Amino acid sequence: MTIRVLLADDQALLRGAFRVLVESEPDMEVVGEAADGAEAVALARSARADVVLMDIRMPGTDGLAATRAITSDENLAGVVVLVLTTFEADEYVVQALGAGASGFLGKGAEPAELLDAIRTVAAGDALLSPAATKSLIARFLAQGGGAPERPAPRLEVLTAREREVLAEVGAGLPNDEIAQRLGVSPLTVKTHVNRTMAKLGARDRAQLVVAAYESGLVRPGAASQKHA
Repeated sequence: MTIRVLLADDQALLRGAFRVLVESEPDMEVVGEAADGAEAVALARSARADVVLMDIRMPGTDGLAATRAITSDENLAGVVVLVLTTFEADEYVVQALGAGASGFLGKGAEPAELLDAIRTVAAGDALLSPAATKSLIARFLAQGGGAPERPAPRLEVLTAREREVLAEVGAGLPNDEIAQRLGVSPLTVKTHVNRTMAKLGARDRAQLVVAAYESGLVRPGAASQKHA
């Protein structure tokens, strides 16, 4: 299956470099380029993209608003957003994940990392590095960098086991490691993860990481100490 990629960045030179890289792969093709968020949303609807590489800081409609528009559109349920960011400095990363982005990658990443990231999110997995995402989310939430307009998730809808699994997901652990820690099978963990996403209205695993922190189930610093 060919992965259809939409490039959204206000810098034409970067878009050109991304296009050359993506189209060098036999399982990928670029189906459009957007210079701002509004154009990205329109092209996502018309070009039948699978993955949108989304720059956050663009003029006019920024990548955050565009991500929210794409992920909230039922007609674009099959489209996933991979945020490209300066990583260490971009305070909008957590908000992008909260808006429905499936993951993020620093613009300084190696070409092979970008290609792997596209394949990862296209396959339905949330993140290249759950641990790195967990650390970033913890840092921004500790600084009040969450999304205050969103109410905290109501964890009472979860079973005790689902809350336990959510805490481990929030700590950045993959299913295999969670299964080992809880003494269950990876398939059982996957089932709990899927049920938790359904109950919390989470689009993917990235949203569960955000929910674990926003609800207070996992606190900044606690997870890293627990799993050190």
